[in-house]
Amino acid sequence: MSATTVLHSGITIKQPPPPSQTNNNHNHNNHHQRTQSQHSAANDVLKLFTNPLPLDAIFRPKSVALIGASEKIGSVGRTVLWNLLSSPFGGTIYPVNRNPLRRSVFGIKSYQRLQDIPDVMEMGIDLVIIAVPAHAVKEVMEDCVEVGVRGAIILSAGFKEVGMEGAQLEREICEIAQRGKIRVVGPNCLGLQNPISGLNATFANNLARPGNVAFISQSGAMCTSILDWSLQANVGFSAFVSIGSMMDVSWGDIIYYLGDDPNTKAIAIYMESIGDARSFMSAASEVAMMKPIIVIKPGRTSQAAKAAASHTGSLAGSDDVLEAAFKRCGVLRVNKIRDVFEIVELLGKQPRPSGKYLTILTNAGGPGVISTDALIESGGQLAWLSEDTMNKLNEILPSHWSHANPIDILGDATWETYAKALEIAAENKYSDGILIILTPQSMTNPTKTAEAIAKVAKKISKPILASWMGGPAVTEGRAILDAAGIPTYDYPDSAAENFTYMYQLSVNLTQLYETPRWCADLHPSTVVVDTIIATAQSQDRVILTELESKRLLSCYSIATPAIIHCRTAEEAASAASSIGFPVVVKLHSETITHKSDVGGVKLNLHSPEQVRDAFFEIQQGVEKDDFLGVTVQPMLDTTDAFELIVGSSLDAQFGPVMLFGLGGTLVEVFQDSSIALPPLNSNLAHLMMKNTKIYTALKGIRGRKSADIAAIEKLIVNFSHLVMDKWMFIKEIEM
Repeated sequence: MSATTVLHSGITIKQPPPPSQTNNNHNHNNHHQRTQSQHSAANDVLKLFTNPLPLDAIFRPKSVALIGASEKIGSVGRTVLWNLLSSPFGGTIYPVNRNPLRRSVFGIKSYQRLQDIPDVMEMGIDLVIIAVPAHAVKEVMEDCVEVGVRGAIILSAGFKEVGMEGAQLEREICEIAQRGKIRVVGPNCLGLQNPISGLNATFANNLARPGNVAFISQSGAMCTSILDWSLQANVGFSAFVSIGSMMDVSWGDIIYYLGDDPNTKAIAIYMESIGDARSFMSAASEVAMMKPIIVIKPGRTSQAAKAAASHTGSLAGSDDVLEAAFKRCGVLRVNKIRDVFEIVELLGKQPRPSGKYLTILTNAGGPGVISTDALIESGGQLAWLSEDTMNKLNEILPSHWSHANPIDILGDATWETYAKALEIAAENKYSDGILIILTPQSMTNPTKTAEAIAKVAKKISKPILASWMGGPAVTEGRAILDAAGIPTYDYPDSAAENFTYMYQLSVNLTQLYETPRWCADLHPSTVVVDTIIATAQSQDRVILTELESKRLLSCYSIATPAIIHCRTAEEAASAASSIGFPVVVKLHSETITHKSDVGGVKLNLHSPEQVRDAFFEIQQGVEKDDFLGVTVQPMLDTTDAFELIVGSSLDAQFGPVMLFGLGGTLVEVFQDSSIALPPLNSNLAHLMMKNTKIYTALKGIRGRKSADIAAIEKLIVNFSHLVMDKWMFIKEIEM
């Protein structure tokens, strides 16, 4: 396949805004952005003690004031104060209640305002928890600034999630907090817990158990549900955070903080909206190298996205773009709540696979088939059994074993058979991991089999998962496997899906090490490119002509067919003769975009006479002011060619986004495309191609030769540099 590009649509540019509309707004988190000197490595533990991080006042406060403290049964103020008192965190508590008749709460002296706390102007307060109605929060924040509060948690609801008036109030409170350099979690949140220190700054009923997984959620109800489950399941957390609508502290801030927290080994997130996308990607891409970040993000369907947006008061954004962003910054996205914690457990016990090929070892055919479906549907593949593996299995298994993967060693398999089959399967060079399935049968002892598997597993470097199916008969065996660090599942399809998740995480993490270089030879003198864009802008045009588009593409070493602009019929005939027949003649206009709609495209012309006739037909088909001549181009032979699409548009949250896939008139019907965030290098471009179905055909299918994959990769890379170089001018581009 030729690397020549046929441009079908063109380039849509952005008109510069008038001076009065220039955006002078700045991100309210700018003064919190980390510099290189502030953050050199995500696991620099010593720095935690020598240079307190910006969120220490919230996660590790030495003094806490509760605004809205109360003894009223059922009130948030009562629950939060009781939680602070019930779980000592080593700090001082100051109840604040505006009622002048209230002298104490739960026997602790209370104050009408923060300013009334003794020595507060000299000592300051680390953390203020605000549990008053939304309309009263602004005055409270002014008091916080006056007394030098360092951090705040706003539990109150009634801000941007309720409409324009609430959004304006939220902005005003945020501006006050910025002025006082106060970090703010919330509003509209449950609060946060630090189970390691004992801090319970929430109105949840219980404090989470200590552990090494941090959980962050945008939904307070999700927090309470997970908390209740975790206590029953004996799952612990290093931090438990309800982040709310992220007025100030965002995903990026907390991910950075937890990345530096020595007690946190993994980060689990329930996300409804991403907020500051660049902050999230920057933090996640840095921290994910050391600690896995697992996200469950609802909103894949338009209805769910609408529900999430109404819940948080934030735009949900494009789910496909978000998926691409997660992959690019090393984050693993899962679909179910249980997946989050199963994956965290799995990553803590087993190594990540180097590939997607799984070997399934089972004593029952049905579970093996179900596991295979789950594996393939989630993106994994069954491993090939090498000739050596087949021969060794034939030596130890009955003649009627499956002779394929899944390896069905039959219902009468003993613990010795399981152990030997596992040793052989692990040596298969085509296998990246092993799933062992056991169903309780008379000849198979679940407990002895588990003991044998645990012993063999010590010598295997590939990930091993197990599914001991059943009830009381397999309970002891499951306990043995869990103690040996082998994750054990009730159902084998869940195990197969989790293997694929592990593989996907490995793929995502490899993208972190793919750093595209800014190639000087791909960035031409800005004179040509800027002149093309400036000319269109000066004429109030938002769409470049095909001639302008191809000139711009050629500046970035993107090959396009020869094109000659002709103002007369004789010029067109001469140009066609110089190019060589057959040719295509197209309308050249700065006002008409869809040339075919007005008869402005004439194909497969074989003589100068046909070219002249085409010129006059096109000229007569449009208004005089719309006709600026024609362009003459070679008629390409597209026999056995693939029609592809490469494009880019601007996402409101992530900026420029690229698309690659199957092109043509039915592109919206087949929807075979993948999305990536530029810039790209050849490896990232190749991965982008592999994520489409058309890639299989490009490699050669049914006797057709393979396309020039390397040339397509280069085109995508060059295109990504164009997109990044001129994204502030180009709204949309497609070819």
